Amino acid sequence: MNFPNRLHKKLIQRTESNSLRSLNTQNDLIDFSSNDYLGFAQSNELHKKAIQILNEKQHKNGTTGSRLLSGNHSLHEEVEQQLATFFNAESALLFNSGYDANIGLFSSILQRGDLIFYDELIHASIRDGIQMSHAKAIKFKHNDLGDLERKMLRQAQHDTQSHTEPIEVYVVTESVFSMDGDSPDLKGISEVCKKYNAHLIVDEAHATGVFGKNGEGLLQQYDLEHNVFARIHTFGKAIGCHGAVVLGSNELKKYLINFARSFIYTTAIPLHTVASIKVAIEELVILGNGEESPLLNLRTNINYFNQQLKDTNHKLNFVDSTSAIHCCVISGNAKVKIIASQVQDKGYDVKPILSPTVPLGEERLRICLHSYNSIQEIDEILILLGTFAG
Repeated sequence: MNFPNRLHKKLIQRTESNSLRSLNTQNDLIDFSSNDYLGFAQSNELHKKAIQILNEKQHKNGTTGSRLLSGNHSLHEEVEQQLATFFNAESALLFNSGYDANIGLFSSILQRGDLIFYDELIHASIRDGIQMSHAKAIKFKHNDLGDLERKMLRQAQHDTQSHTEPIEVYVVTESVFSMDGDSPDLKGISEVCKKYNAHLIVDEAHATGVFGKNGEGLLQQYDLEHNVFARIHTFGKAIGCHGAVVLGSNELKKYLINFARSFIYTTAIPLHTVASIKVAIEELVILGNGEESPLLNLRTNINYFNQQLKDTNHKLNFVDSTSAIHCCVISGNAKVKIIASQVQDKGYDVKPILSPTVPLGEERLRICLHSYNSIQEIDEILILLGTFAG
């Protein structure tokens, strides 16, 4: 069967721009690329605890259907209550992935005529959810509070002058951006949302397990969780498993159960995943910020990495970040791929992030720090970057 010509041409274009993606298996290099910030994905102890829960529940394999049919289990509801308590929320609803959570949330809550302001670097899953809705979407400059307020004021004045009926207004941002590792002024955005009567939504995917007393995220660290209409936490990063949760009011949970298509029309999240989430959250509570805490080790490594960047003289173009994600901008797909390969040849796993995933000219090496990276490994990778990219 012939492959469609238009699709073939798109593959050719990707190849010619040096941006064609392919799948690779895991390697034995020193990890500076995965989202397993706390090492939970590698934990035999957490794996054993999850299996023990499943044995106690006498669970076999699949969940057999959507949660509205045969797939709802007492463990789903138990873990949702656990998550609501941990994240200090009124309610919690599990989704099969962060992508599913954002698709379901934004495509269902945004109604025709509603308005949503979104950061220009917001995650693709949020953009897709917005596009599936009938709302008007306006982007604002990345982490630019002034630009957000100017655009909200302009829209409010337009609505007043045109005598437009009051509409629901939403603002969405991430607490830690996945490609830059930087954070917005969450307090400032919260105040602007109050001023313009807008509903704030924050994706905490890369803050979960990294910020907050026990890894609850940046909103709780700043005591802002009750200023937010909805929060999204995902479990495929620091939590080391899979799935996601949307946190909000009881009414929001009831609404999503009835209208979020990515929740309604899919087989329920597997119980092995739910058990893994349960034991990982319990581990965060038990370890806290104790001397053996992976959270403390991670934060120590982040602080050390940033201090070394300040103390060295090489001219690496790093985006400012206090998170586990650090990005060295190296313009050009071909150039950043070559440098990534050179670092990998020395035994360190770093990944090039290419356009069109990031804007043309802003290609970068994405370096993820972990609780299990040693000071020596951090020193060595910075030396390598200084040699190849400095």
